[in-house]
Amino acid sequence: MAKKATKKIKAKKVKKAKAAKATAKIERATIISSVVAYEGPLFRVLHDKIVEPGGRQNERDVIRHNGSVVILAVDHSKSKKNPWIVIERQYRHAANQYLWELPAGKLEPGEDPLVGAKRELAEETGYKAKKWRPLVEYYASPGFLGESMKVFLAEGLEPGAAHPEEDEQIELRLVKLKDVLKMIEKGAILDGKTLTSVLLYDRIKGRRGKK
Repeated sequence: MAKKATKKIKAKKVKKAKAAKATAKIERATIISSVVAYEGPLFRVLHDKIVEPGGRQNERDVIRHNGSVVILAVDHSKSKKNPWIVIERQYRHAANQYLWELPAGKLEPGEDPLVGAKRELAEETGYKAKKWRPLVEYYASPGFLGESMKVFLAEGLEPGAAHPEEDEQIELRLVKLKDVLKMIEKGAILDGKTLTSVLLYDRIKGRRGKK
């Protein structure tokens, strides 16, 4: 009976490994032509004629971007169960309102994401962190926007002087995690990267607390 159970466990592991490989395989479109319709300092708009992985021909307008980094900076010094989260308030013209957000910024061409994350955190907040690890990567609106958002968890914070860019007017706050979650529940936080990062972090943190 023990041998049969061992064989079943091995068979399940093999199936999981095959499924993981299948998931990891990325199928891409064949680009027939690509024309730059607009190019600015932050992004460019391309009109692409493509053959999709399924064989269907199509035309797509896509905003291409170097990608961005998001920093979930967490201060555990006062409480491990309910740490403080570094958030910002700044005006976003596209949304036509002030938004509460996590620190974030665009990557330079060819820049290592972790290097970019450290730079953005220091520039916008003045904080440096002793411990860094990737949390998640996602696409905010993949129907037309090719911007990848790489989220990093930053811990062991050390305060310093912020030096944001000239066009950035940032109001900085440290807010307890439970209060950030309340803001989300009340609809006070509308920024996608902040919603994604904080809710995922809270879920992972909750799982670890149950172990």
